[in-house]
Amino acid sequence: MYTASWRDVVRRDLFGPSPDPRDRPYRLVIRLALVVFELFGFRFDVRGAEHVPATGGAVIASNHVSYFDFTYLGLGALPQHRLVRFMAKASVFGNGFAGPFMRAMQHIPVDRTAGAAAFDEAVRALKDGQVVGVFPEATISSSFTVKELKAGAARMAVQAGVPIIPAAVWGGHRIATKNHKVVLRRGVPVTVVLGEPIVPAPGEKAQAVLRRTRAAMEELLDQAQRSYPDAPAGDDDRWWQPAHLGGTAPTPEEAHELDIHDVRGTAVKVQRTPLQKVRYLLGPLVSRRRRGR
Repeated sequence: MYTASWRDVVRRDLFGPSPDPRDRPYRLVIRLALVVFELFGFRFDVRGAEHVPATGGAVIASNHVSYFDFTYLGLGALPQHRLVRFMAKASVFGNGFAGPFMRAMQHIPVDRTAGAAAFDEAVRALKDGQVVGVFPEATISSSFTVKELKAGAARMAVQAGVPIIPAAVWGGHRIATKNHKVVLRRGVPVTVVLGEPIVPAPGEKAQAVLRRTRAAMEELLDQAQRSYPDAPAGDDDRWWQPAHLGGTAPTPEEAHELDIHDVRGTAVKVQRTPLQKVRYLLGPLVSRRRRGR
């Protein structure tokens, strides 16, 4: 189990002997993320980092359960001194605070109404030897199982002639995920598992590669879930476990219905003022501090 330390934050060789000067903003953000990880005492179990190629292009395809999965998944590539260019919603790039950082880190904006440009940009990055990170479920899975995958990751790998590295992330959703309050707690375990490369065979269709990718992701996620060191503290804490492991998360069928309502905009949303939103998000942290007095 790896816990970020202050030594990691200042390590000169964290990004290899001769990192690209153009990636200074990205390296700064990673060091800042390590500071946060150290302050909160996150306990990382990163497995399979050796499957990330030391050079050349590759697609990392992972499940998606948390708002911060990309930060955890990026740790899996650090041992090979690789930086991952994530595909993210274009709206994030339009944010006044996050947008400049996203562009400086050379992440790839995805406009869901016109995805061809993002696809082409990702293929160019792969052919240039970059590692591109994709969450092929497109949205967070509220069932905490692998949803149906979009074919873009497989199509990119086939067109660019690069492998897919299947991956699974587990644990970060206990801190921040959709439909739940942000819970800022210390010592949360986060598991990142990367599998063996899936290399498209000559003439293999994208759908066949996609099926292999989903099977690998499901197996890796099952490994991460069953080997996770923490268990729910009680019945009211089983929300973060999938239904098939005894949790109270929505079943895949129920989650699919919730996704339909989200896409159509028919989900019931509670209207809150900005101050109410802050209180809602930070309520659990304030409550724990009061109990600790």
